[in-house]
Amino acid sequence: MKFSYQYEKEETQQVKFFLAEQGISRRLLAKIKFQGGQILVNQEEKNVLYFLNAGDVVTIIIPDEGEHETLVADHTPIDIVFEDDHLLIVNKPTGISSIPAQYHPNQTMANRVKAYYQRQGYVNQVVHVVTRLDRDTSGLMVFAKHGFAHAKLDEQLRARTFAKKYQALVSGDVESLQAHGWMRQAIGRDLTSIIKRQVVETGREAETEYWLVKKNETIALVDIQLHTGRTHQIRVHFSANGWPLVGDDMYEGRMDLSIQRQALHCYDVQFRHPFTQEALHFQQPLPEDMEAIVSIID
Repeated sequence: MKFSYQYEKEETQQVKFFLAEQGISRRLLAKIKFQGGQILVNQEEKNVLYFLNAGDVVTIIIPDEGEHETLVADHTPIDIVFEDDHLLIVNKPTGISSIPAQYHPNQTMANRVKAYYQRQGYVNQVVHVVTRLDRDTSGLMVFAKHGFAHAKLDEQLRARTFAKKYQALVSGDVESLQAHGWMRQAIGRDLTSIIKRQVVETGREAETEYWLVKKNETIALVDIQLHTGRTHQIRVHFSANGWPLVGDDMYEGRMDLSIQRQALHCYDVQFRHPFTQEALHFQQPLPEDMEAIVSIID
């Protein structure tokens, strides 16, 4: 894969410092140097110590990534929302994990994406997961199609300029839900479980913002934006405040509404394209199991 940048400063500067300003890490430069890539200045190969002059065009050629050999391809079709040379955004169904784990080594979204890359014949077949969802959470997942794109999207995640919004159905003390609220409570492991999390003072900072969409006496639909990305963050925060998610038996959610998974859907992602800087915004409607419950809320 090839990327080009024009040097516009009047003073000279070494290639390595200029490329660092473009977000190219030392690790990526090492990959270019030792794994078959190239650095060109005005179409002539140079090293990172070369001094640039105004008007020079620097081109980096990043070596192909091949595939992750231990990741098994799963040829179940995927629901593609958006794709270009750098990004793949899919709608994840409920009941499938994002990445392989001890109890779900195959048949995850990562396995399905690998099979899709194989069918398309892409030269880069390493699967880069940018945003994950819990196994029973549905909605939008973002993949990078090469490591450079992944690194640049990670920068947005760290800077909290990559926005993910969810909708959830909650039960419990819904009368106490405000029109708009914040939950700023640290989250850590629940020592009684290898999976479960809890609000605990010694945990990691966690911040969840919500807006009330509609409610009746027992159920509410809420719009949620995460400002941190802790494991089970939405489920833990809402449960700890008296509003467990419908269908979430791990966190004491209501289980009598014909939905056997946490009623949580990532419906909206907004971020800037890592290379064009275009503002991207994608949405996905609620799945049928959640929509059926929303329809009974007055």
